[in-house]
Amino acid sequence: MVLFPFAEYWWFYLGFVVFVLFVLALDLGVFHKKAHEVGFKEAGVWTLVWISLALIFNFLFYKYAQFTFSNSERLLAIPNFDPDFYAKQSALEFLTGFVVEKTLAIDNIFIFAVVFSYFAIPKVYQHRVLFWGILGALFFRGIFIALGSVLMEYKAVVIFFGVLLIFTGLKMFFAGTENPDLEKNIIIKFLKKFFRIHPKIEGQKFFFRKEGLIYVTPLFLALIFLEMTDIIFAVDSVPAIFAISKEPLIVFTSNIFAILGLRSMYFMLAGVMDKFIFIKYGLAAVLIFVGAKMVYLNEAFDGKFPITWSLAIITILISSSILASVFWGSSKSTQK
Repeated sequence: MVLFPFAEYWWFYLGFVVFVLFVLALDLGVFHKKAHEVGFKEAGVWTLVWISLALIFNFLFYKYAQFTFSNSERLLAIPNFDPDFYAKQSALEFLTGFVVEKTLAIDNIFIFAVVFSYFAIPKVYQHRVLFWGILGALFFRGIFIALGSVLMEYKAVVIFFGVLLIFTGLKMFFAGTENPDLEKNIIIKFLKKFFRIHPKIEGQKFFFRKEGLIYVTPLFLALIFLEMTDIIFAVDSVPAIFAISKEPLIVFTSNIFAILGLRSMYFMLAGVMDKFIFIKYGLAAVLIFVGAKMVYLNEAFDGKFPITWSLAIITILISSSILASVFWGSSKSTQK
């Protein structure tokens, strides 16, 4: 049973995309028109704004689903169909998907810090790089979700990605804490061979003309690297949300809302990321749990592991890793 078939809800997708583009245009064209260093206070405010927008959308989405399901001849023709139950279920799936994607996005934040350090991107220009990076991520996530909505119909594909998530979680759990050496990274090597590189920062320019030739600046290299790593991360995060909901509309909207607040979350946590030394264990546990849902747990619970349990388990796993970092992380980092 599909609650939100694309043929009936294409206008919802279109309206949502227009809303997202409007908000992003407002962000860059009004609030961040002038390049400046984003401080903790400003980032904290914007983080609250993005989370609040997601929660408001979730409430309105619940009310909309409740009204639509109550007036849908197609759905009401299904025996024992309860409009209120499925509206609540849809809202919970959105919230859980949002929490999962927001959680997995923490990994992106660590990559942001490493990339900006490697390319020596000044803080004043980091918002611009992340803005265009997020815009590109929205486009590619849309493609991944469209593909996922088709591929996830096949049980073998679901199990494959479930095993992949479990493997990724185990790998993350036992991996070291040292930062990756980007000099040896295959993406960096590819970029340096493919582009003419201007070694200096030229304001907020991505391209620089010199002696009639077009060069790319470190800002552009950082942007491309972030885009390519996000595509790699999407291989984990998109299937993870499909484990929460099989509705592409819910997967798409929850994923996009989580990505929208990624920039502000980075600037808010940039100065304290090294203190959250146990967060990777929480992320690893979430990936293993979601993978287990895809491989076994959903089938064990008649095709759908309770969404309230999922939300509670994911929240506990992440909260525990954050609390462990707060209470014991500082002493561990001092000993290193």
